[in-house]
Amino acid sequence: MMRRQFSAAGLLLVGTLACFGVIRSSLTLRADEAKPAARKEPWKPEDFIFSEAVGQYRISPDAKWLVWMKSAGDKDKDARFSNLYLSSLTETREIALTRGTDQNNQPRWSPDGEKIAFLSTRARPKAKPDTAPAQIWLINAHGGEPWPITELAHAPKQIEWLDKDTMVYSAEEDPALYEQEMKKKKDDSEVADDADHEPPVRLYKINVKDSKITRLTTNTDWIETFKLSHDAKYAVASHAKSLHYSFDQKVRPVVMLHDLGNGQEKQLLANVRVRPEGFQWAFDNSGFYMATPFSTDARFMTAGITIVYFYDLAAGKATQVNLDWENGLGFDLETVPGGFVALLAAGSHDEPAFYSKEGTSWKRQQIAGDHAKNIETMEMSEDGKTIAYVSSTASKLPQLYRAQLDAGKIVSPVQVTKLNDGLVSARSYSKTEVIQWKGANDETVQGILYYPANYEEGKKYPLITAIHGGPQGADKDLWDESWAYPIQLLTQRGSFILRPNYHGSNNYGLKWSESICCGKYYDLETPDINAGVEYLIGKGMADPDKIATMGWSNGSILSTSLITTYPQRYKVASVGAGDIEWISDWGNVFFGESFDAYYFGKSPMQDPQLYINKSPFFKMDKVQAPVLIFHGTADTNVPPAQSWSYFRVLQYYGKVPVKFVLFPGEPHGPRKLTHQMRKVEEEVAWFDKYFFKTAKPDSEAVKEGSPLEAIFRTKNTGRSGGNYGTAVTVKGKSILIPEVILRGDLEIGRFEVTRVQFAEFDKNYKIEPGTENYPANGVTFDQAKGYAAWLSKTTGQTWRVPNESEVSALHEKKDGENTLDYWAGYALNPDDVARLQKKLTELPGNAPLLKPVGNFPGQGKENEELIFDLGGNVAEWVVTSDGKGKALGGSADQPADPRASHEPGAAYIGLRVVRGDAHTSASK
Repeated sequence: MMRRQFSAAGLLLVGTLACFGVIRSSLTLRADEAKPAARKEPWKPEDFIFSEAVGQYRISPDAKWLVWMKSAGDKDKDARFSNLYLSSLTETREIALTRGTDQNNQPRWSPDGEKIAFLSTRARPKAKPDTAPAQIWLINAHGGEPWPITELAHAPKQIEWLDKDTMVYSAEEDPALYEQEMKKKKDDSEVADDADHEPPVRLYKINVKDSKITRLTTNTDWIETFKLSHDAKYAVASHAKSLHYSFDQKVRPVVMLHDLGNGQEKQLLANVRVRPEGFQWAFDNSGFYMATPFSTDARFMTAGITIVYFYDLAAGKATQVNLDWENGLGFDLETVPGGFVALLAAGSHDEPAFYSKEGTSWKRQQIAGDHAKNIETMEMSEDGKTIAYVSSTASKLPQLYRAQLDAGKIVSPVQVTKLNDGLVSARSYSKTEVIQWKGANDETVQGILYYPANYEEGKKYPLITAIHGGPQGADKDLWDESWAYPIQLLTQRGSFILRPNYHGSNNYGLKWSESICCGKYYDLETPDINAGVEYLIGKGMADPDKIATMGWSNGSILSTSLITTYPQRYKVASVGAGDIEWISDWGNVFFGESFDAYYFGKSPMQDPQLYINKSPFFKMDKVQAPVLIFHGTADTNVPPAQSWSYFRVLQYYGKVPVKFVLFPGEPHGPRKLTHQMRKVEEEVAWFDKYFFKTAKPDSEAVKEGSPLEAIFRTKNTGRSGGNYGTAVTVKGKSILIPEVILRGDLEIGRFEVTRVQFAEFDKNYKIEPGTENYPANGVTFDQAKGYAAWLSKTTGQTWRVPNESEVSALHEKKDGENTLDYWAGYALNPDDVARLQKKLTELPGNAPLLKPVGNFPGQGKENEELIFDLGGNVAEWVVTSDGKGKALGGSADQPADPRASHEPGAAYIGLRVVRGDAHTSASK
């Protein structure tokens, strides 16, 4: 797989592991026309932090199996973990190869398809001291336990098979005496750009049978990536020659060809300006393809497009492949017999195409079919007939698919994975659309527009700009939501979200990418974004008084530019890891010169006033928006001092609320899940308070789930005197009826029907003094239906006994409720249940274990009213699908064990009613 790895130089990007109805712009493009599914559960921060992701998939040599990596979040480790899976390409079958919460990645098939190699941090039996956590492991492709084959001091960086018994890997050289001595001293001091002591990264081969390692190269530089020829004769590699290339781009990496037979090496493409981003060998071993950035700038390759070269071994020269595509290569390139398949940059999406090699030229054929415009990554089988790919849209979560490639068309696609199954079926997704408007220089700008939940045409809604990083990034019609941009949390609050691909974004061609260089940084992007906002205001969709902005890295930089350039327009801002003062940025960022001097046209030594003029720090007196700031303390892309300056200057002026959240030890984006959660929760709370103005007053001293919290959440519970319920007047007489709350669209009683409420209907129902708020018990199904009918007649509203399908899910939780376990003080088994129930006959009364309703913790999410006793006290009558009565839920005389088959005694059966017709009440 050629996965292009962008250099950090020039890219203020945040990693995220990232449609439409007509808006009547001058042009609208397709994304996802489907209406969102009925909302079942609201989105939560956890949905973005702990969600599953797929990657690093490989097709077996016989094209019958697919090995792939699934990652997810682990709360206990406060980090993500990854495991490997095997899926059939001919039937529906999935096998877990690894388990646990370790890192398992880079799966590689052996050439005979018998073994799979991978890197893993799992515990090794009798591991040697001073070895790296990650080592090379093998597993039999037919099953069994994996085993390690290396004990390296420095972890392998990349692994590939040479033949069925041999692997090649890259890794740092074993520790020199200097490194060993520093470790003995426990000296963790760092010397910047210490080329004399930075271990070289070399190639090694290992015999998988006896674990014998042979050093293949003796280079003194640092191999970044390599690719082996199919005939196992050569390795082509990218060698970094300078530790400060990212900073100044003076000494570029070089391409080296290593002869694996005689150990000789030679530099290739020495006279061609390249920065290798990936290699793929032609299947006939005649040469290799290489992706590289291209820029018209004489010094820097910070912004531009990606082009492809082919190096012909026999001719000894490289030829640029004419892609016949103005925007250049997108994200992927895979060789197949006769040529290669590529994803081409096409603005808001990538276009797949097959290039057939015809002599010294190539002919392009576009690939059509299902998902063709929504492919994130892909992998081809060796015969070029099977394709595996990840597909998503901005409104649809990613999944892994398999299909056939036939005559330039993707046919017979089959979904391989069922990632995030709970989210797929239990969340609603914002409608999304690719829109465009006129921006700076009167040029067309595109962006992804996310619609608010329950959107109604003709109404005006709040709008938030969510600005991507880079600036060499792009928002596509693909799923790209994470801790950095949890879009669904904001659309479900009723806001549009606009993700603009402003001037300088990639995927739109060379002119667009380079348009903000040489002193034009800020000059085009800022008006681009604001023009998109004005466009939506002009269409009557966005409320001009409710506009906000958010972004991370370069998205933060441009959000800051918006609130200083158009201070009256933007009411709230949330920014993370962005610059506001450029002179100090130049020397404190590991790509400072290559970014700043490229986009500003000069270094701060050449023109310090330019850097001052470009710095929002000196314009912060204009800000009118409350600002929330995030930053990691170990960030080298944007130094945390930038956010300290941001925070202090707003404090200095004292005009707007400001809050600064630091993540200790974190780089440019937080890695710890607790930090990611904190970011999302703080951000949503900030928007709730200052933008949506829906924040409820709370106290940090009130613990969630505590009795005190329950008192606050139920302080408005309906009461008449000391009795629960709602008093209504009928024919001049006050009658107490059940209080109802909403669960989705269902109006359901907050409590079980109480004795005093039931006695309004049945005048013969006897109530012992002091038990008025106990649940009505000993109620038959006919009595329950009779009570609901009486309520309907008395109030003129529709009341009924709920259907089982409406409420069965609500009754599942029994822990912490009034069940027999509560009275026994432990979790009961069936034998103890029988003993206790015999003993209970000695107690007075027909239902001595009942408690007043609402005596146990209620159920309900943060924004829901609490509902009580669903899992205990009395079992409650429901109507089954065939119209019969069934007592559902826990009861005080039965255990909480879901495996128990005990039926509640007649004295422990009561009822809860719902209001409204069944056909308008959907279970949520």
